[in-house]
Amino acid sequence: MRKMLEYQADRIEAVLAQHRVPGRVTGGTVTPRWIRFKVLPAMGARISKIKGLSEELAAALDTENVRIARQGAALQVEVERRDPQPVLLVPLLRGLRDVPPVTAVLGLADDGIPLLVRLPSPDVAHVLVAGTTGSGKTALLRTIVLSLAWTNTGRGKLSLVLIDPKGRAFADLGTLPQLARPVIARVEEAVEALSSLVRLMERRDRRGESTPAVVVLIDELTDLMMVGGAETERKLTRLLQRGREAGIHVIAATQKPTAAVIGSLVKANFPVRLVGKVSSAQDARVAAGWSGTGAERLMGRGDFVAVAEGRLYRFQAAYISADEAAGMVMALQQERPLATVDSLLTSGASAPAAAW
Repeated sequence: MRKMLEYQADRIEAVLAQHRVPGRVTGGTVTPRWIRFKVLPAMGARISKIKGLSEELAAALDTENVRIARQGAALQVEVERRDPQPVLLVPLLRGLRDVPPVTAVLGLADDGIPLLVRLPSPDVAHVLVAGTTGSGKTALLRTIVLSLAWTNTGRGKLSLVLIDPKGRAFADLGTLPQLARPVIARVEEAVEALSSLVRLMERRDRRGESTPAVVVLIDELTDLMMVGGAETERKLTRLLQRGREAGIHVIAATQKPTAAVIGSLVKANFPVRLVGKVSSAQDARVAAGWSGTGAERLMGRGDFVAVAEGRLYRFQAAYISADEAAGMVMALQQERPLATVDSLLTSGASAPAAAW
């Protein structure tokens, strides 16, 4: 690995020198999915010219694409690893201690630190997940569901409402003990569930209550809104605007983050955005809330950026296979520790296959 890194660093410096924008590689970071080289340009070098060399650098490094971003006075040149390693949810959960209540595990940030999101925080409340087919959007939703269920065990701590119009994201999670009701697949049932949640919110507001926390997870928000119409949008908007004080949080995913469909709903109501690979810079801007995130150039398969509090975080989403998910659900039903997941798998737990 060291020889390969030194070779790639030499190639980067050679390309810069060839185009008369000299710089030197001063270090870097190796993550499960990519290698990030820190490049310090020579005094007076034009940053815009270096950013324009992404194709030349990709060719020199024999890779499909290279991402270049400025970080202070240095540049980050990012190259996909030839032996990418997944970030697995079960080992990640085993290594965590003292996770705050109603906190979801997302994956590993680009510095190798676990990335978590605490939903009751005033700066979070609700989360939008966006990404095209193959981005890892649905797999990230499953990771969020299972991590919330695992770190919030016990009666009365958490209720989950899963809305799955296509019936593919949460079908095998229907026996989680934290579910407030069976997984919702029909639009009519989704509208009724949202109406019930609005009534719960109003009742809690009158009584000054906020527990137990309720987390509503919606796969394919765009499809739900297009079929459910204005009634769905009204109910969802009320939950987004007033739900946090009543302990109700919404995590919604969409494959088509277009301004025409979800722009008015999303604009002010999702403080945190988790954006995977999208089709265009315009979709990236709508999904993230501001331009320049580069989400349209992400690698897919769990490669995400998180936008929160005006800051951008790159992370690799944690992944859990269908078999491991079945083992976790069984362990939660039996109130058994995470260490038993492997033994439950070998005892015959199974579930439909899921992939990024």
